[in-house]
Amino acid sequence: ADRNRSHWSTSKTPSYTKSVSWQHHLTTLLSGNAFAHEAGEFFIRAGSATVRPTEGAGGTLGSLGGFDVSNNTQLGLTFTYMATDNIGVELLAATPFRHKIGTAATGDIATVHHLPPTLMAQWYFGDSSSKLRPYVGVGVNYTTFFDEGFNDNGKETGLSDLSLKDSWGAAGQVGMDYLINRDWLINMSVWYMDIDTTAKYKSNGAVLPQARYSDSVRLDPWVFMFSAGYRF
Repeated sequence: ADRNRSHWSTSKTPSYTKSVSWQHHLTTLLSGNAFAHEAGEFFIRAGSATVRPTEGAGGTLGSLGGFDVSNNTQLGLTFTYMATDNIGVELLAATPFRHKIGTAATGDIATVHHLPPTLMAQWYFGDSSSKLRPYVGVGVNYTTFFDEGFNDNGKETGLSDLSLKDSWGAAGQVGMDYLINRDWLINMSVWYMDIDTTAKYKSNGAVLPQARYSDSVRLDPWVFMFSAGYRF
C-alpha cells in the first residue's frame, strides 16, 4: 500500500508542476509592478489609423442613391496623461485623411480632406501593477474639412464650389494597452465619432437644375488604430 501511495504521488507531480508553471507565466504576463500606468505619467502612441465612414446624405445627394465616402488610412497619434492610476485624458491627432465622395448615379465626383482631433476622458481597468490595461473613453470630436473640390467627373456634370461645414460631435472609444517594458507598449483602439456636416455646392444646369445646393451629410465613422507607444 505504501508503494502504491508513493507511485500515485510521484505520477501526479509533473502535471501539478506544469499547472503551477502556467499560472506563474500568466501572472507574469498580466502584471508587472515596474511597468504599469501610474498617476502623473505621460505617453505618446503612433501607428496606423483607418477611418471607415458609415455615410449617408440628404437632399439632392441623397436622392441620387448609393452615396459613398471611401475609407482612408493615415498616421495616427495619441497623447495621454494619467490623472490617476485609472483615469486618463487623451488627445487623438492624425495626418490629414483624404476621402473620395460619390453616388451610384454619378460615380466618384469629389475629394475632401479632413482632420478629426478628439479629446477623450478614459477609464483604465486593472491597477498600477497590471501590464494589460483595457480601457473605455468618452469625449468630444471636432472635425475640420479642407481642400474639398469636385474632380473632372464632377465638373463634367456641371458641379462647382464645394464646401463642407466643420463639425462638433460626441465620441466613444474602447482600447487596450500591453506594456512590453518600463518604456514601451503596444496598443489597439477603436473610436466611434458623430460627424455631421453640410455640403454646399453649385450646379450650372448641365445635369442638375441651375442652383446653389445645401445637403446634409453624415459620416459617423469607425476609426481603428494599431500603434506602439512610449511612456515618459
